[in-house]
Amino acid sequence: SRPQKVCLCPFLPIHPLKVSTCLYIIQHPAEESRVLRTVPLLAACLPPDKYKILVGRRFSEDRYPELATVCRNPNTLILYPGAEATNLEEVAVMYSRPSVMIIIDGTWSQAKDIFYKNSLFRLPKQVQLKPNISSQYVIRTQPTNTCLSTLECAAVALSIMEKNKSIQETILRPLQALCSFQLQHGAQIHHSKEHLLKNGLYDKPMPKNKRKIRRMELLVNNVKI
Repeated sequence: SRPQKVCLCPFLPIHPLKVSTCLYIIQHPAEESRVLRTVPLLAACLPPDKYKILVGRRFSEDRYPELATVCRNPNTLILYPGAEATNLEEVAVMYSRPSVMIIIDGTWSQAKDIFYKNSLFRLPKQVQLKPNISSQYVIRTQPTNTCLSTLECAAVALSIMEKNKSIQETILRPLQALCSFQLQHGAQIHHSKEHLLKNGLYDKPMPKNKRKIRRMELLVNNVKI
């Protein structure tokens, strides 16, 4: 659905990737209207039976019985960082395939709201990625240098679960092309808020909300939030 001169189809895999892991993308409604969202690129790389996108803010067991069953499955993981999360590399060696992974798609505040206000998402084992990867999604501002887009999270997670590094490279290829096209046509590189604050480049008015000010202080002082 893009103009031919900036078409991303040549950067997608010729055939969908062969994976045993199934992804459930829990998408905040606001993401549907974003022009440069990454989930459509991710979906274009995977077989139709290996991903499912559910849009909403609240997911009850009554309205989403299939999701409830998935969340209660012992082979289901949810990718969400935090004190209770285990590094995915450690968990992957113990999990038998096929497995299911839940990923929340939205801004960090939207993802936090979805995770903590839906009890179903506390049922699967919580996992996270090691904070040693920098985002290549340079046309959208992230809170910190190690915050990744949904597509990047899925690419890294699938490569770990499937024990195949080439999966990550294949899924990232259309994202790299997207960013390259956007930069060629006037977009600017977006440094993370952490980078801007540390280097005195943050040019927006400082928030009046004490909680937001505190979060900025934590970013500057390298404290995990």
